[in-house]
Amino acid sequence: MIRDLSETLKAMLDDASLLEEPLRSAAIAFDRPTDPYSPEQPTVNVFLYDIRENVELRSNEPRVERQNGQTVMHRPPLRVACSYLVTAWPVSGQELPLQEHELLSQVLQVLSGYPTIPEKFLQGRLKTQEPPLPMVTALVDPQKNLSEFWTAIGNKLRPSLTVTVTIAMEVLTPETAPMVITSDVRLAQRDLPDTREEFFRIGGQVTDAGNVPVVGATVLLVERDLTMTTGADGRYSLSPIPKGPYTLRVQKDAAVQEANITVPAPKGTNYNLQLA
Repeated sequence: MIRDLSETLKAMLDDASLLEEPLRSAAIAFDRPTDPYSPEQPTVNVFLYDIRENVELRSNEPRVERQNGQTVMHRPPLRVACSYLVTAWPVSGQELPLQEHELLSQVLQVLSGYPTIPEKFLQGRLKTQEPPLPMVTALVDPQKNLSEFWTAIGNKLRPSLTVTVTIAMEVLTPETAPMVITSDVRLAQRDLPDTREEFFRIGGQVTDAGNVPVVGATVLLVERDLTMTTGADGRYSLSPIPKGPYTLRVQKDAAVQEANITVPAPKGTNYNLQLA
């Protein structure tokens, strides 16, 4: 996934519709700029030097989606901040330092225009990432000594800028489980003992003989006169319901089906209904 991010940055710096010379003709590399570093053509080097969790974006909230009557729970992803050192390397002609400055200014102009990376540039698994990837360009890190940094990678101090992008990385496999068909709500009056009342919310799915969800069917809990119309996925929910036996009736046009149910649902049962 980090490789996908590197290729995304390359796509941004290779977009001919946005670029002017000399950046348009420059190569984009990801090499460690050690000494000697001598590319054969003008090059913008985007060196990945730091990977760490973005704790400010850490979340404990799972993302839940429903698929075919199942609940899929996605644990919060690890938000990873990837920092790149961007340098420019002209190779010929006069005033090489000024050529270097021109390349860096063009890179800065392109990348700083995007607080988040546009979808059209995303590569690989980043194409489906939500929320959009935040990008910070040319932020000064007061804890970093640039001369020590360049000494550590084996080269001399030169002009550079940093780009940091935060991606979401799944670290746990999503969990799949049946949808909850009964939820329990207990009500009590404060400071009075033994006043608790127990109610339930039930839910299920209405399908036809071919197991296709039935949209717009009316579901009635006869004894409580509670009704609801099924949604686009054929699902419904009814509440509040005290525990006990009930008659559940579903109707769509001339088709009617009834079922005897118990609230809460005994183990191994559900409130799904099928219209013939």
